[in-house]
Amino acid sequence: MYSNAYIFRYASIMVILVAAILTSVALVLKPYQEHNRRVEKISDILSAAGLEADASNAVEVYEQSIIEELAIDLSGEVVAIYKDGGLAQGEVRAFDIDVKVVMDEIAKGGKPLLPLFHMRAADNSEVFVIPVRGKGLWGPIWGNIALAPDYTTVIGVSFDHKGETPGLGAETNTTEFESQFLGKKILDESGNFTSIKVVKGGVANSSDVPLQHGVDAISGGTITSNGLSAMVEDCLKNYVPFIQKRKAL
Repeated sequence: MYSNAYIFRYASIMVILVAAILTSVALVLKPYQEHNRRVEKISDILSAAGLEADASNAVEVYEQSIIEELAIDLSGEVVAIYKDGGLAQGEVRAFDIDVKVVMDEIAKGGKPLLPLFHMRAADNSEVFVIPVRGKGLWGPIWGNIALAPDYTTVIGVSFDHKGETPGLGAETNTTEFESQFLGKKILDESGNFTSIKVVKGGVANSSDVPLQHGVDAISGGTITSNGLSAMVEDCLKNYVPFIQKRKAL
């Protein structure tokens, strides 16, 4: 019979060994996990801009396509510029700004910097990609919205989610849903911010939302659709001061 002391020592040693092994594995895998997250973020930005890439060449395509990364304050002033592989102004790289943290800080009354990606698309046209983040039915939803040089017309989007319901809310990251945003306007003819509403029952049947400012909601995915609509509005409105300054130039 083993004594209780022996069993306790054995269990303690095993716990320590397992903890040490798991810690070592986590440290070894961390750089790969960070690389994968970076590639995923880059791929999402490229997708919104209409640029094709996969995990093997996403970084290369991004570096070839990015004109500049801008970090903007809530008054619309450019605080930092990253271009040609280094910071040309300021001390913050827009790519390193976490949009979740940004939205949390804004909700608390803070004044964080906003990321904006100025890129060149496959047809050599310029696009401005704005990352967005919000809440769906079962967890976070996020994406990117690409605007034409008029800062008003949507020319591409990419959306994703953590755990929306397959066949319902999860349809927000399908080509069928995303393609509805192409050509939509985030400003009206007077330059006022309208956002793009996700309309239950279809934007064509809405008396409140003009066709150029709305898309059809996901059938059976009302909560996710509402969350995506709120996400687009809550995030894009923070860029309005910057857009107004640029359009005034």
